[in-house]
Amino acid sequence: MSGKGKIVRIGGGAGFWGDTPEGPAQLVRDGGIDYLILDYLAEITMSILARMKAKKPELGYATDFVSHVMAPLAHEIAAKGIKVVTNAGGVNPDACKAALEAAFAEAGVPLKVAVVHGDDLSDRVDALRAKGTREMFTGAALPAKLTSVNAYLGAFPIAQALARGADVVVTGRCVDSALALGPLIHEFGWRETDHDLLSAGSLAGHILECGTQTTGGIFTDWEEIEGWDRMGFPVAECAGNGSFVLTKPEGTGGKVTTRTVAEQMVYEVGDPASYVLPDVTCDWRGVTLTQEGPDRVRVSGAKGRAPTRSYKVSATYPDGWRASVTMMIAGRDAVAKAERVGAAILARATRLMAAAGHPGFSETSIEVLGAETLYGPASRARDAREVILKIGVRHASREALDIFAREIYPAATAMAQGITGFAGGRPTPQPVVRLFSFLADKADVPVEIEIGDRREAIPIHIPNAEPEPASQTQAAESAATDGPRVRVPLIALAHGRSGDKGDMANIGILAREAAFLPLIRAAVTEDAVHRWMGHLFAGEVTRFDWPGVDGLNLLLREALGGGGVASLRHDPQGKTYAQILLDMPVPVPADWVAPGGPLSAWAGEAVEDAA
Repeated sequence: MSGKGKIVRIGGGAGFWGDTPEGPAQLVRDGGIDYLILDYLAEITMSILARMKAKKPELGYATDFVSHVMAPLAHEIAAKGIKVVTNAGGVNPDACKAALEAAFAEAGVPLKVAVVHGDDLSDRVDALRAKGTREMFTGAALPAKLTSVNAYLGAFPIAQALARGADVVVTGRCVDSALALGPLIHEFGWRETDHDLLSAGSLAGHILECGTQTTGGIFTDWEEIEGWDRMGFPVAECAGNGSFVLTKPEGTGGKVTTRTVAEQMVYEVGDPASYVLPDVTCDWRGVTLTQEGPDRVRVSGAKGRAPTRSYKVSATYPDGWRASVTMMIAGRDAVAKAERVGAAILARATRLMAAAGHPGFSETSIEVLGAETLYGPASRARDAREVILKIGVRHASREALDIFAREIYPAATAMAQGITGFAGGRPTPQPVVRLFSFLADKADVPVEIEIGDRREAIPIHIPNAEPEPASQTQAAESAATDGPRVRVPLIALAHGRSGDKGDMANIGILAREAAFLPLIRAAVTEDAVHRWMGHLFAGEVTRFDWPGVDGLNLLLREALGGGGVASLRHDPQGKTYAQILLDMPVPVPADWVAPGGPLSAWAGEAVEDAA
């Protein structure tokens, strides 16, 4: 084990493929970091990379990582002894390694590159089918044709690569948090059975993985955040006991507070008592956040249990074609005009498709942006005089969607006055790629690391049994509200963040003050969420308590129209869902909005409660 007092500084320099290269440069030059981690892989990114590799065998990885990050920064990274860990390998980590080594050779920098192999299961599809593999949420059978099949590997192979002397570790699909956990295992000597420590290190990775989302990016109270044009990327100062401090480089934009960090912590998590990762089953209910100074938040209290005996595997498969178009419609009754125009375009295209021998659309979507379509019955914008009509369609045949594309522009002369701004010209049909998630036995997924010309098998710890379920304790549902009550929007009491996992969305709701939590729990029930925004999802709502941060986490199933590029929605990832829920009216004591009350600033929006 390492010496007492050792601190390892890890910087999160990319939250997605396409993030700014200014992040890694900022951290390398001004972050004082030991490790730079870069997360490029969303669930659907793997299928995009797979299509790239099919067209050009030398592609299939995040090329920006080599050309815009490592090539410009190689000399500084080497001079400062910074280690780099990334999942930029995508579906072709070998090609990423080769491109890196060529860039380092050209720069004259002797950085050693290691690759983690084993996540790609595409050569085992027949065996998986023979085992009767089923989708883990729906029970559906494995599709006939798969675009990509990748297991979410853990952190121990990364740690082994670092132990073998790697300066840069490239992985394919692994859990995002493993990019940080791997270095911490290596630095502190954590073992497979150190469950609390592995959970804490995973939490550090989870908070770092989305870059500036931790430092005030997409924060509920956006008006408090300055410096959007120069946002600071996060740095975690990690100790061997699992605690860490979140901060950012001095002089950069953004803000690191208990509230910005809490919003990122709840992002894309289901049950905080059982957040399942390859190396540990995390229990983050008791995590506490403490403001230690300006832009410094200490995170502690993570607990863990044994991991499962399985890897989660994300496969993607083709499912026809989709197309979408937007146009602006202005004038009186713009919303009604837009709805009628959308319906007419779909009817026209359907008729002409039938004449050409095609069946109707597999799925259609009409959204009137500016009319608060996402708010459903709670919309307050039916009288808008300027809206954007978005039409999305899906069909098994690309030729059918070519007919749809040709029959949009006639609306400009045949339908409502005030139509303009056909964005992007005639739409080009795009392939629909759907996500198929399942479990695979860890014993059936061999993992190796490659460094130089040597490949080495890495044994993976498999527990003897599945982890014990976490104890579920819930606070009392009732909230005393003697006397008259008024309704205020939930945002007066709470802030929050929403995210996606496939076709599921989560919404984390965090009380602004601990005293508000009983009222929030009483108001934000599963039934209440269904009533407020059930028009957006077809499945169930499950609510989990998150006592350490005075919060709740809501998991919405069948909530994103298929999610990713399979969805026809303008918001296929649930990015708006927290904002919609935070506008839900909730009852509070009337004296809270009176002068001197804790919600006096909301007096103008308070409405007398008739309940």
